[in-house]
Amino acid sequence: MPSNRYDSSRYVRVNRWDPTHLAKVTRLLDPGPGAKVLEVGCGRGHLTRAMVEDLGLDVIGTDVNPNAEDEAVIDRVRSMSAERLEFPDEQFDHIVAVHAIEHIPPIEMAFAEMARVLKPGGTLLAIYPAEPIQGLFAIPTSVILHGTPFKAREVHCHRLTPKRMRDIAGPFGLRETHHEFNLLRSPQFVSVFER
Repeated sequence: MPSNRYDSSRYVRVNRWDPTHLAKVTRLLDPGPGAKVLEVGCGRGHLTRAMVEDLGLDVIGTDVNPNAEDEAVIDRVRSMSAERLEFPDEQFDHIVAVHAIEHIPPIEMAFAEMARVLKPGGTLLAIYPAEPIQGLFAIPTSVILHGTPFKAREVHCHRLTPKRMRDIAGPFGLRETHHEFNLLRSPQFVSVFER
């Protein structure tokens, strides 16, 4: 799906804050104060703000939706696609992508870019839906973006599992160090990779 299909102020506003994501960042990354973090697919920046205010991290959030900057809850949100990150090489200690990567058609390009901007020894935390059928959990988003539930597979253009994530990330020098399945709130997988 072309990134301009995410040009929706309504879509960026409906994404809500989920404090369990901050708990996962703390538990799985254990970032030290001042660590440089990139959040890919940050929406309005709720998690970006929490990582800055609650954990004392130096965070930049990016989102392909051009409305994200205007609707942001913190001034650290930039409009940018994951497959073309506008940062120099090896800039970040950690990258966080929460329910974002399944939306990116050229997923390999996004992983190549995330690996490029991650410092050696840095970690990538990805949280993504554990969908039994591709697009099942994207039906509400499909209605918002397209006015129909029948384009949900254009929204979640990948059905991801930890094995599939290892296969995608491995060629870019990203080694899985942890994965888990979470059932509460919404069935999801969590994967952590180290460069």
